[in-house]
Amino acid sequence: MKTLTLALALALGAASAHAHDASPHKGGIQSKANSAVRADFDIVHTRITTDGNVATFHMAVSGKAGRTTPAATGKLAGSDVFSYVWPTSIDPYEVGFERGAGILAMAVTAHPDFDDTPLYDENGDGRRDNDGDLWHSHWVVLKPNEACGPGALGVVDIPAGQKPRLPKTWPGLPLLLDSPGWSPTLDAKTVEVKVPFDDIGIVTAGSFDGVTSGLRVNASVHAPLLCVVDVFKVASGDLSLPGKPNR
Repeated sequence: MKTLTLALALALGAASAHAHDASPHKGGIQSKANSAVRADFDIVHTRITTDGNVATFHMAVSGKAGRTTPAATGKLAGSDVFSYVWPTSIDPYEVGFERGAGILAMAVTAHPDFDDTPLYDENGDGRRDNDGDLWHSHWVVLKPNEACGPGALGVVDIPAGQKPRLPKTWPGLPLLLDSPGWSPTLDAKTVEVKVPFDDIGIVTAGSFDGVTSGLRVNASVHAPLLCVVDVFKVASGDLSLPGKPNR
């Protein structure tokens, strides 16, 4: 994991603001507000807390959380994804992927040009294929991918013909991405998502960070399918995953 963490730090660290500044929020990772970052993605506090078998992923920003979503393009190719992300040290195996597949992250995303939660009708209109523009949650597995650009990251692709271990709620895209259906809450300046675990110990023994970012679907809709193309802010400043749950 150290190699991947270092690669992520090199790819993302330059776009971050200074961290660990004084904050009214307690525990977790404190980050200094940065006027150069769009306020709804300007992270000021990140934490994970647990209660029983439920972990709450929490992020606070200096503006109104979730205010901005990508502009619709009318097609999948080249479309954008905005995200609030908690990279963790949890092995992807613990949520249904292969062991050591990459960096497991909880992500709250919005993207108006496609729907990757086929089991759920988030907007309640009776259709399950038209609500990708609403904020929703995913597990994603990330790795550095030079095909996304020098030092850039991507969601790990599933090569044609391969059948890796996948969660039961995998949405069918050729990516290491899961759509478990946990509804995030975006309230004023905070984003939260509650996630149940069979063994909460894998969370409390781990570490985490916070990132806000933009991703883009490849213009050819081909591997790499989904790349990180813009990092708005990194909570820690260096993606060292300094956060400890319940601290």
